[in-house]
Amino acid sequence: MSTITPSSSAAPERLTVAGAGLVGSLLTLYLARRGYAVEVYERRPDPRRAGSDSGRSINLALSDRGWRALEGVGVAEAVREVAIPMYGRVMHDAHGNLSQQPYGKPGQAIYSVSRGGLNRRLLDLAEAQPGVQLHFGQQCLDINLRQRELHLRDSASGQEQHVAFRRLFGTDGAFSAVRSAMQRTDRFDYAQSYLEYGYKELTIAPTAEGGWAMEKHALHIWPRGRYMMIALPNLDGSFTCTLFFPFEGEESFAALQTPADVTAFFERVFPDAVPLMPELTDDFFHNPTASLVTVKCFPWSFDDDVVLLGDAAHAIVPFYGQGMNAGFEDCTVLDELLQRHGEDWQTIFREFQQARKPNADAVADLAVYNFVEMRDKVADPRFLLQKKIESKISAQYPDQWASLYSQVTFSHRPYAEAWANGQRQDAIMERLMRHIDAETDYDKPEVQELVQQELTRSN
Repeated sequence: MSTITPSSSAAPERLTVAGAGLVGSLLTLYLARRGYAVEVYERRPDPRRAGSDSGRSINLALSDRGWRALEGVGVAEAVREVAIPMYGRVMHDAHGNLSQQPYGKPGQAIYSVSRGGLNRRLLDLAEAQPGVQLHFGQQCLDINLRQRELHLRDSASGQEQHVAFRRLFGTDGAFSAVRSAMQRTDRFDYAQSYLEYGYKELTIAPTAEGGWAMEKHALHIWPRGRYMMIALPNLDGSFTCTLFFPFEGEESFAALQTPADVTAFFERVFPDAVPLMPELTDDFFHNPTASLVTVKCFPWSFDDDVVLLGDAAHAIVPFYGQGMNAGFEDCTVLDELLQRHGEDWQTIFREFQQARKPNADAVADLAVYNFVEMRDKVADPRFLLQKKIESKISAQYPDQWASLYSQVTFSHRPYAEAWANGQRQDAIMERLMRHIDAETDYDKPEVQELVQQELTRSN
């Protein structure tokens, strides 16, 4: 077993990143472009050679926070070339009837991107930077925080080694080895919670001509009360579908044991999707069923030696499309602190966790909140009417009202502030909707007066 000490020849110092996923590869780009030499250690094989992991390729919804982070290292346009804009939701009811709901103002969109494709692109860009070294197939067996040392095993050879670090950035995901080591320190708070739902990836195939079988520029949702399926477009004409479904119960993963069970269930519950899914049963039994976890912890740093970012610090469920965007925003904030404080790492890490922790907790709560909205409310005519009224209020009072979704998705407003505003606006809408039975009711003088009173009171 060998011990490797990082070289001190690079200026200003050599940094270590644990995890080469989306956040780790973007963070490496940020650090390298500030002149740091960076060693990156990743448990998995190089995805550029091994291909993407089956069952983990849920398409991601890239929105303003993520774009800002990509722009910060000059790669946004390269990513935009392989991203598909989605301007709203298309809801599919149990009879195949469609309804639509825009995401924001005309022209505003979230973008469907491939997790694997984006990760590979960021790794290529990171590896091209001077001083960056990527090490794949390196399982972290342990971390000695006091001695600043990683204990690694090479997955190909089985050889173990101890690798010294001076500054360690933990971007190794929801089940982070770096965080696990920090959990053994005094007064470290940690909580994880699982939904009773899992998810499974399925596919809607391209048409025979290679086009899209449904509206390309939309996120499709089949809301069914206790569960739902969604679909995001891919460049090849297919859609990546994700079934969010209870693990157990009368309608659950546990209840669908045979191809006949799956076919009968989908034909009954998602009848318009079945003709578009020729590989349905193969996908269902081949692709794994994954769990949905929320992780909250604190502190995110250990002295000035170690800091957590992304899912390692704040894993969330995917229902607001903000997991990647929040992790990318971590990189933006950390880079701003580097600009402000130079190499005062103690201050950088302290201010980073103080700034990001409340926002990470807020977006975790928002993600669970949006799950209920997506699976239940988007099929409710009363809810859709409320959204139309909110849109009218926003157009009439743009300086006083922006939807919660717009605040989270199309702005850089702190998540905690957006969540507080959203809760205030929900309370206002609950009172207003008692006086509204149709969209035209909004124009009645008495309703207009109520709106003005509510906005005045809330401000």
